[in-house]
Parts: sequence; structure tokens; C-alpha cells
Amino acid sequence: GQILRSVPGAITGAEFDFIVETLKARSGLALTDDRMSMVVGRLVPVARHFGFRNLHELVAELRAGRRETLVRAVTEAMTTNESSFFRDKAAFDHIRLALLPELVARRAASRRLRIWSAAASTGQEVYSMAMLLDDMRLAQNGWKIELLATDINSASLARAKTGLYSQFEVQRGLPVPQLVQHFTQDGEQWRIDAALRRMVTFRNFNLLDPFDKLGHFDIVLCRNVLIYFDSPTKQGVLKKLNGVLSEDGHLILGATESTVGISNAFEPVANARGFYLKPASPPPRRVPHALPLTKYQ
Repeated sequence: GQILRSVPGAITGAEFDFIVETLKARSGLALTDDRMSMVVGRLVPVARHFGFRNLHELVAELRAGRRETLVRAVTEAMTTNESSFFRDKAAFDHIRLALLPELVARRAASRRLRIWSAAASTGQEVYSMAMLLDDMRLAQNGWKIELLATDINSASLARAKTGLYSQFEVQRGLPVPQLVQHFTQDGEQWRIDAALRRMVTFRNFNLLDPFDKLGHFDIVLCRNVLIYFDSPTKQGVLKKLNGVLSEDGHLILGATESTVGISNAFEPVANARGFYLKPASPPPRRVPHALPLTKYQ
């Protein structure tokens, strides 16, 4: 097929609307009209990969609905995969200094922790959690640690599984002692230790799908995801997140995200931006004792 070098005005308004509807249905992503140039830019490599001569052909094939691989490729091209180690230092300081010690004390009997990174991208977030847990030496003391990392983007997950990062990626947010302790140099890249990779289960997963086979978690990190959804989609995802969190489990959103005014499934933790708990259960309603019947003469 012809190589697409330049695609000014490459899709019509109707084609853009169809792509927006497709993405909304498949991933919950809510795109506005001002994102058309971004959409065009990200679709060009997809069109080239599938051998289309232009984006009109790509959209026509999407409309035909014959190729699931094309729908998936378009969806993955639009999902943002920005990530870095220990992204948002304040959040990870709170996890390390307050949240994990508190949960470890509460789980002393079961010696089990389950943590879900719900938009794992290329793995930096879940590996940051793995490093914190390894530093606490929980596994060495008989704890069962389960880390689940999911993402809608299979290419990002494939990268995450390798645990291989560039010099630029390890310089972004990763303290030098952590780099020395948990990584080995591999050519011009750095690979995270096999022991930490073994702590994590990676799975392709769409947040619009049911959560009922995931089990329950003590911590769910779902950071900088809800910002891409409209209100009804946010409400649905938050309701499902409430269902998979243990009663004293913590939901961690991005520092600029909030559930307030969107959902009553969570309430914010005081003095910890982005941290949420299930609402406290109201005390059982006391039924007043029935007064004895008195016979009046």
C-alpha cells in the first residue's frame, strides 16, 4: 500500500464521530472535537500497519466490523501510556509511610496482601509497588503478596512483562538506591530483578468489563484513568471498584481526580490527596422497644 506521509484533513467530521463512538463503546474513552488532530496523528501508523492507502479506507473497514484486530489496534493507539516510576512522590510517600504499615498491621493474622494496578501501562507503577513491598521484606517473612497489573493496551503490557527500561525511563522518578538494588544493566537498558517480575501477574483487561472474576483487593491503583471517561462511565467504574475492594481497602486515584460529586461509592481520606475509602457503614438502626399496652378503664 501507499505510504502515508502526510494526512492533512484526512478524516471527515462524520468519520471522526464514528471513531469517537467506537472508542467510547470499546474503552469508555470520551473524546471531544478538539482532539481530531491527535486522533489523525495516532491513526496514521495503524493505517500504515494494515496497508490502507488512507484513513478513509481504515474507517470504512472499521464500519464493516469484520476485523476485531483492527478495532483493537485503533483502541490501543488512542489509550495514553504515560507512566514513570514512583509517579507523584507524595502519593508513594503516603503509601510507604502510612498505608502499607497500617495494612500490614491489620493483616498480621492472614499475612496476605492483594494489590491491583488497574491501568498498568508499561509497568512502572506496579513495579514501584513491588519495590516498596520487597523493601519491607514481607515475602521473606511468610507473607503471600499478589500484585495484579492490567491494561487495555496489550503492547504496553508486553513491554511491562519484560521489565526492561531505558536510561531515560529509570532516571524519571526512580531513586538511585532503588535502581542499584532492584535493577541490573542490560546493554544500554536496565532490567528489573526477576524476583520482582515474579511478584506481578499481567493481564489484558478492559475497565468496562465485569470485575467479578478478579477477587478482592486491599489496594487498587486506578490513577489518571477516570479523567478520560464521561460521568456515567466514571460512576459505573467506581461502583465496580467498590465491589472488589475489601471493607478497609484503599482506592488510589490521580492527585487531580476526585469522586466527590460523581459517586457516593467512596469518600476521601483526610490529608491524602487521591486516596479513598469505602463510606463508613452507618450504625445499625435501633428499633425502639414496643411500649407495653395499658388497659384504661
